[in-house]
Amino acid sequence: MQVFLAGDAVQLIRGETASAATGIGTGSVAEHFGALKSAAVPVFLSGMSSKARGIEAGEGYELAPPQKLLELATWSDTALVY
Repeated sequence: MQVFLAGDAVQLIRGETASAATGIGTGSVAEHFGALKSAAVPVFLSGMSSKARGIEAGEGYELAPPQKLLELATWSDTALVY
């Protein structure tokens, strides 16, 4: 499993945003990112989306170019988007 976030979704990597974003019955985004980190699942952020929002690379995630999204899409048997 690998995760790629683009557009406004890259802001979810910010701790305060991840803690505040909570779905009914699904828990906070921070909890989900914690589970991904525990399972050593790579998280990629769109480099262009991140730059536009002042987000830099950090521990547990990597800024990636559009080519990485294409690579992940062709590598994957299944892609979930919502």
